[in-house]
Amino acid sequence: MSGDRAIHEENAGFEARLKAYEGRPAAATGTGRDPVNQPMIRHWCEAMGDTNPAYTGPDAIAPPAMLQAWTMAGLSRRSARTAAYDELLGLLDASGHDAVVATDCEQEYLRPLRPGDEITFDSVIEAVSERKTTKLGPGYFVTTRTDIRAGGELAGTHRFRILKYAPARRPKASNAPEERRPRPVVNRDNAGFWEGVARHELLIQRCTGCGTLRFPWLPGCNSCGSPEWDTVEASGEGTVYSYVVMHHPPFPAFAPPYAVGLIELAEGVRIVSDVVGVPYDEVRIGMPVRLEFRRYDDELVLPVFQGVAP
Repeated sequence: MSGDRAIHEENAGFEARLKAYEGRPAAATGTGRDPVNQPMIRHWCEAMGDTNPAYTGPDAIAPPAMLQAWTMAGLSRRSARTAAYDELLGLLDASGHDAVVATDCEQEYLRPLRPGDEITFDSVIEAVSERKTTKLGPGYFVTTRTDIRAGGELAGTHRFRILKYAPARRPKASNAPEERRPRPVVNRDNAGFWEGVARHELLIQRCTGCGTLRFPWLPGCNSCGSPEWDTVEASGEGTVYSYVVMHHPPFPAFAPPYAVGLIELAEGVRIVSDVVGVPYDEVRIGMPVRLEFRRYDDELVLPVFQGVAP
C-alpha cells in the first residue's frame, strides 16, 4: 500500500469516527431558568436600543433574536454538555485540532414567545464536516442544533457552528517588520473623537437639543433626532459592564489571551476597549477601571482602561 493511500484511508477512518457522533445529544435536555418575562425583554431592548412597540404593553412578545437567551444557564450553573460532545471535542484535540473559533449561528423562529411561556430545550450534534482547509489552518466544522419549545410546542431552532482547527504555522522572517495594530476608520462623523484621543481626551457627544449623551459618535440624536451637538470630556472613571477574553485566533499585533471590556463610564455611556494592568483571568464584571492612553506606534494612540484593585 502506498504512503498516500495509507494516509487517505487513515483520514477516512478518522472522519468516520467523527461522523458517528452526528445525531447524538450535545447537551442534556434543559428547562429555562426563568419563564419568558417582561423585565428580561426590557433589559434586552435597552441594551440593543430597540424601541419596537411590539415588545411592550399587555400584548408584548419577546424579540425573536432573544431565542437563545431563554436557554442560558447563567454564570453560576455548570455546563450541561454531554459526554458525547466532550468526547468529540477531545478526539479533535488529540488529533491536533485543538484551537477553536465560533464561525456563525442561525436561528429559525416558528412562533412568538410571550411573557409566561415556560421554555424547554434539547441540543444535538447535527453535523461534523469533512476536513476543510481554512486560512486559520485545517480543521472540522461542528454544528449543534438546539430545539427550543414553549409549552411543549416547537418555538424555534438555534444552530451554532464552531471550527476546531490545527493552527497554521507561519514562520516569521527574522528581518520582517513588527505587525502594526489596525488603524481606526476615521470619517467626518467620528473625526472629532480621534482628534480628542490624540490630545489624550476622551470626548462624548452631547445633544444640544435634549442634552442626551451618546457613544459611539453618531450624526444625530437617537432620543430627539436633533443633528446639533457638542462634546463633554469623560472623567475617566468607569466599571466593567461586561467582558470577553480573546484566545483565538491570534491576530497579528495582538498577544492573546487578553481581556476586552464593555466599559460603563461614570457619565453613563459605554465604550469597548482593552482592560489592562490586571491579569486577563482576574477581570470581573463590576471591576472599577480608570482611563489611560497608550501609544502603540508613532501614529497610533488608543484609550484603554486600567483595572483598579479593590
